[in-house]
Amino acid sequence: MNFTVVPNLASWTVQFLLTLGITSFSVTVVAPASALQVKVAPEQPHLGDTLSVTIEQDSTNISKVVTSNPIVTFNHKSYPTFLIAPNRFRVLLPTTPLDQPGNKQIQVKEADQEQKVSVYLGDRSFPIQHIHLSPQKADLEASTDELKRIEAFKQLDTPQKFWNGLFLRPNKGPITTVYGVRRYYNGEFAKDYYHAGIDYAGAFGSPVIAPAAGRVALVGRESQGFRIHGNCIGIDHGQGVASIFMHLSKIYVKEGDFVQAGQVIGALGSTGLATGPNLHWGLYVQGKAVDPEPWRNYLH
Repeated sequence: MNFTVVPNLASWTVQFLLTLGITSFSVTVVAPASALQVKVAPEQPHLGDTLSVTIEQDSTNISKVVTSNPIVTFNHKSYPTFLIAPNRFRVLLPTTPLDQPGNKQIQVKEADQEQKVSVYLGDRSFPIQHIHLSPQKADLEASTDELKRIEAFKQLDTPQKFWNGLFLRPNKGPITTVYGVRRYYNGEFAKDYYHAGIDYAGAFGSPVIAPAAGRVALVGRESQGFRIHGNCIGIDHGQGVASIFMHLSKIYVKEGDFVQAGQVIGALGSTGLATGPNLHWGLYVQGKAVDPEPWRNYLH
């Protein structure tokens, strides 16, 4: 005599048959299909990379009613996901030079479903740089309003995805400082610091373009207290991704403008805490500065 039962009824079925004196039978346990399929890219990430976590729900599980987007927990912090296609959600997770390399766990929860995925975050060697600042520059501190507005900009989490395709190079000048550089300032190591972007040594006044589409969410000016960032522009690309452009000589946009990839938004300069004409491009994901270069080489 053969019976096919689902797992939560298997134990009860066996006990019932035994009470009837039936000892010759087989039980086939049918495991339920996982309602959440989780994929992480890139497959071999390193410090500074952005992790793309895609969650696909089992569309055949018609009895399951979705009431909220899945929540992803990584490095002891929880992040909301965004719907990118029917039954498919995604979240982008930041890693930085201050993280510890090694095995990392990503937890995905949606209602009563839970999945855990392990990812190995590879180590990476970052250059060391010695910077000498004049006494006037060394004593320069960000204003309260500057810090407040920058922090609010970094925490933007707009549901819409504005960018499409690879990010563009924001200036044609050569790269002078790469992402993740650790620094000594006037001989003292900045322990919790890393260079949070890429510096381009373009000609003074050369065009600065938007690397991707987005809404201008921040315009800061040195004359208004932006002592460190100088004249700067912040673009919200949506879904927790944002770009900042610092040390500008000119600004051609205003807050609220929507810009397209390749659009000229300003001109390279040396305002704020800059040792010479340069453009600093920083890319934030979920409020943390990640390496912008991979965004120019593969799709996110």
